[in-house]
Amino acid sequence: MTKSIVERLLEHNNWANLRLLEACGSLSDEQLDFQPQSAVHGTIRAMLRHLATSQEDYLWMLTRFDHPPERGDPLSLAELRDVLTQSGGALVVAAQGGPADRLPAPIHLTDGYTVEPWVILTQVINHATEHREQIKSILSALGKEPPRLDGWVYGRQQEALIPPAQP
Repeated sequence: MTKSIVERLLEHNNWANLRLLEACGSLSDEQLDFQPQSAVHGTIRAMLRHLATSQEDYLWMLTRFDHPPERGDPLSLAELRDVLTQSGGALVVAAQGGPADRLPAPIHLTDGYTVEPWVILTQVINHATEHREQIKSILSALGKEPPRLDGWVYGRQQEALIPPAQP
């Protein structure tokens, strides 16, 4: 079965989220809670938590699962990995299509908004990208080399970006 472009985009999003989380795994508590004096608002720990729980919320909006559980503070990096892995995988499955009621259109949110599913999927990717870049900025401020999370690296890993043959 050929994967849709949306599935591939969500798979990249999941890969990038987990790769960044892995890069933060060696940080001390002091580094995870470092508050930079920059345009970035928040700490790495707070942004990772926000990224993970927001993704869970977007999944809920799309699939009408029970609302994500209320989570206490703080979540460990292992717990964040579980949230990102489970919700990220479920978003890919939701994007695969299937029964017409899997992604109803339009979706009526509990706050009164009506939204098309593609808007939520766009937000999933844009939201994560913005926060990953903020976290990478903090890593740089801490003197840590942030991981490359771009599509070129992912494409190479997936053997979907193949360099030209050398003469």
